[in-house]
Amino acid sequence: MRNGMPRALITLMKIILILVVIPGLFSPIWADDDKEGSEKSFESLIEKAIGFDFHYLEVEEKEKKEAQKTKSREHKKNKKHDDDDHHDEKEKQGDTPEDLVEATTKNTLGGDVIQKLVVERNIKIPYAYIDTLMRLPNAFGEGAACIICHSSNNPEKSYRGLDLSSCDGILKGSMEEPVRKVVIPGKPKKGLMRRHIRNNRMPLGVPFDYPTDTPNILSVKKWIDDGAKDNDYFRKKILPLFAAPNAFGSPIPCTACHMSNQEPPSFHELDLTSYKGIMLGADAIAKAQEGKPPVKIIKEGNSAASKLYQRLVENRMPAGISPAIDRDHANLQILLQWIAQGAKCD
Repeated sequence: MRNGMPRALITLMKIILILVVIPGLFSPIWADDDKEGSEKSFESLIEKAIGFDFHYLEVEEKEKKEAQKTKSREHKKNKKHDDDDHHDEKEKQGDTPEDLVEATTKNTLGGDVIQKLVVERNIKIPYAYIDTLMRLPNAFGEGAACIICHSSNNPEKSYRGLDLSSCDGILKGSMEEPVRKVVIPGKPKKGLMRRHIRNNRMPLGVPFDYPTDTPNILSVKKWIDDGAKDNDYFRKKILPLFAAPNAFGSPIPCTACHMSNQEPPSFHELDLTSYKGIMLGADAIAKAQEGKPPVKIIKEGNSAASKLYQRLVENRMPAGISPAIDRDHANLQILLQWIAQGAKCD
């Protein structure tokens, strides 16, 4: 409709004018027009005669159709985005029964519950539970029971001369030279037990049986034992190793994960791209917020006590465990609670 006039009426008027009125009124015009003028349509002449633009209706209809097409395309586009977002959200949340069960039981199976119900309330941990853990497959993640490899203090019968089948054996520690304690009663963060169950060998992806005495590893050991100095030996021999794939048994170079003293992008705010970053250590910013110094990874003159060297040679237990397993496993927290309470054998 235009100017209140129904389209049907306009069309009727158009027909009448074309068939009846125009031939009589405008015959001179047709006769006098040149070739270009003769190509004018009846509609053009009618528009001149009555001052009405019939093409408006056609343009309006065309614009209306185009608007409908545009709206349809936008609707389809938005629907696709909504579907993609919904699909992504489903992928994040999981849409299988197993995913739902895992999502709803994650907290009840995780270490945060042990922290709240056991550690914070200082629930007494009996040795009987620890003994069970040492004999239980998958106690700290997928793998064999601890006593499969560690069941005697005799190095000829048991790896490292470590006996985890008895409380006395645990407290004696590793009897293979050099003799070392795996548990220090009252100090859960000391000793080897926590370190070996919790810490992954680096770089990620290094095979469990990769040698610990390769030339590159021995070079790092020598550099630390010689004082970990910023000298030509470090710059030419040591520093390039951290950026080289396969330098320590993994195709992943150390600097792929540790390239800055900020997290993100660097894990544990550890920078292995420079001497300054290496000597600063890990978690500098996080520890500063707690009023503590960074975690040193180098102890000058002592490779055995340096976390950098330890991570290059010490495997996480049980043997072959996936590095993706939660390092603060619930059973590890219970074991550490037992140690914190004095590692008593009753």
